[in-house]
Amino acid sequence: MTRPTRILILGAAGRDFHNFNRVYRDDPGVEVVAFTAAQIPGIAGRRYPPELAGPHYPAGIPIEDEARLEVLCRERGVDRVVFAYSDVTHAHVMHCASRALASGCDVSLLGPAATMLASSRPVVAISAVRTGCGKSQIARWLSSWLRERGWRVAVLRHPMPYGDLAAARAQRFATMADLDAARCTAEEREEYEPHLAAGNLVFAGVDYAEVLRRAEAEADLIVWDGGNNDFPFVRPGLHLVLADALRPDQVDTHHPGETVARMADALIVNKVDAAEAPAIEALEQRLRAVNTRAPIVRAASPVRLDDPQAVAGRRVLVVEDGPTITHGGMASGAGYVAALAAGPAAIVDPRRFAEGSLAATYAAFPHIGPVLPAMGYGAAQRAELARCIAASGAEAVVAGTPIDLASMLGLAVPVVRARYRFEQRGGARLDQIVGDWLSALPSRSR
Repeated sequence: MTRPTRILILGAAGRDFHNFNRVYRDDPGVEVVAFTAAQIPGIAGRRYPPELAGPHYPAGIPIEDEARLEVLCRERGVDRVVFAYSDVTHAHVMHCASRALASGCDVSLLGPAATMLASSRPVVAISAVRTGCGKSQIARWLSSWLRERGWRVAVLRHPMPYGDLAAARAQRFATMADLDAARCTAEEREEYEPHLAAGNLVFAGVDYAEVLRRAEAEADLIVWDGGNNDFPFVRPGLHLVLADALRPDQVDTHHPGETVARMADALIVNKVDAAEAPAIEALEQRLRAVNTRAPIVRAASPVRLDDPQAVAGRRVLVVEDGPTITHGGMASGAGYVAALAAGPAAIVDPRRFAEGSLAATYAAFPHIGPVLPAMGYGAAQRAELARCIAASGAEAVVAGTPIDLASMLGLAVPVVRARYRFEQRGGARLDQIVGDWLSALPSRSR
């Protein structure tokens, strides 16, 4: 008998698991010998559990460090390496491919046709060309707009399975207590808490066929709130894609950001309130170069502090959204902008107070400015965050992350939250685009 094709999946605890579940799990002609881990700390050294891996994998599947790619190819007799994570440069994808090719392996990418799930409900998907473009605020606005028009909405969030993978097979979040019960990390809370505060029902997990089934049982319409710059796991009827006017040169530089820009039914140029006119024009030209058919919406992300007076004249430390500041490539974010506008006595630089994994984060991402990324993948990292803030001597903290930082870390200093929202500022109108799409749905879907 011909032996199965041996596959190694390069991943980051998200797209990799979905691709396996969707394409390889039940295929007797292949054997996935391992996943690799990148971007997310604490994943390497674990196993994809047999409860999720299926009957062909009674011992589960090991998750190895991507640094061992060549060793794994040699020791496991790998035939094909599948790249399966997002928000990386095109050069990074090809460096990984070159390492695999030099090891004698084929290299492949799985696309939308092979990996997207079909839903029985209408689906609007929100993606972006880079992390930190403002997807979630669009998703929150859209969900509220739809609910006002009588739709029962379920938000499906791109996976962030950092804890017990089997327990996270399919998750439903309706209250903050649900987040506590699931022991969600800071990164998960950054995405889930604002949706819950807005009244949205959120679904996420590891097995998206089951996640989607549960969401469909409670909703008339699905909103896919994509993570990183990945393309959706569920086939959309309307695909909205954001680009960042503060990063106009990053339309066609990252994977799969360029892909979603080319796929988009409508493009949203965000942060036009913070960018210069030449940057906005340059971004629209780049978008037009890859997608000539999609209308372009201009959008703003105005930011405000809950209590500017608590920041004025004080020594302030700024905490920002973790992924945006790390692999998203931003030196700072909305929190820093809002803190400066409030007139602090000083912005405290947290970098010299960082220890452990926080210090390692700054070393791995030297572009980060005088802000603290909300790295909270576990209790140890949350404790490091709290110690860094305490050691800094700051008199107040500005939280550019959407989580309730004060409650999560138990801080003694006051925490002032920076909040931002979506506003239409020209070009095509997003409400009209969505309304026209809804009007064209079959009557049974309305």
